[in-house]
Amino acid sequence: MTTESMPTPTPAEAGAAPNPRALARARKRRSAARFWREYRSHRGGLWGLAALVLITLVAVFAPQLVGADSQSVTGAPGGALESPSGEFPLGTDQFGRSVLALLVWGTRVSLTVGLLAAFLCVSIGTVVGIVAGHFHGWYSTVLMRVTDWFLVMPTLVLAIALATVMDRSMWTVIIAIGVTTWPTTARLVRAQTLAVESRPYIERARALGGGHGHVMVRHVLPNVMPLVLAQTTLVISSAILTEATLAFLGLSDPTTTSWGGMLQDAREAGAVSAGHWWYLAPPGIAIAVVALAFTLCGRAIESVLNPKLGVTR
Repeated sequence: MTTESMPTPTPAEAGAAPNPRALARARKRRSAARFWREYRSHRGGLWGLAALVLITLVAVFAPQLVGADSQSVTGAPGGALESPSGEFPLGTDQFGRSVLALLVWGTRVSLTVGLLAAFLCVSIGTVVGIVAGHFHGWYSTVLMRVTDWFLVMPTLVLAIALATVMDRSMWTVIIAIGVTTWPTTARLVRAQTLAVESRPYIERARALGGGHGHVMVRHVLPNVMPLVLAQTTLVISSAILTEATLAFLGLSDPTTTSWGGMLQDAREAGAVSAGHWWYLAPPGIAIAVVALAFTLCGRAIESVLNPKLGVTR
């Protein structure tokens, strides 16, 4: 056999070192597959995930489902406070608009506020927790005293105060929720940071010249991310409930349709005393379903990431 006809050996056959990036991708795929396999064993988590997927699809395709002009007061298709019928399955509001259409549009605002407020809350809490756990001395003392101050103050009262002094808009509600609900996340992340930095590989990283930024970003942050992910799913449900409360109190943007705003409009229209249950029940049930779905997903994720919790499957 000539030299030209011999097959070219592969890098593995030639004894070449495997590609580190390929190994990292393969390890991530195995971790994701193992996570999904464990998550599927939690019936509550699957029900919560299915509900969230359905609600997200409703929010994304709201214009196609109910029409872009279904929120218009001047072009309302029905009469004021009509009871449920074939044309209006959930009745109408005081302006003659379909409650079902408003419920679908409210899905967008409630999910958007919940997700963005939870992202802001978890981001602040993660940064404060990692910095307070990594540094010692007066840095950590000052950060934790500020955290304790926010922790003992009533969250809803602080959110109401911020929403009152700022402009009435969706971003005001997001900021009010995000900057008042981060202390719990900060304390959890700080405790996890202290546990991570007591491990031997952190000492080796410092001995090899790793600075504060390297240790916090490359070693501490990846190890606290599972806790942050589980905390995020739980914070979203609280953020949606807080948004509904602020909207019910009239502190949100009156030009947007949200579930809490629908409850506020129903109260002002006298639906409670008049017995118009179809105006009150749908947004309240929607808020409860979304909060329950995120809670079920959060408990399942916590159980997968920390089996010692013993969450019922």
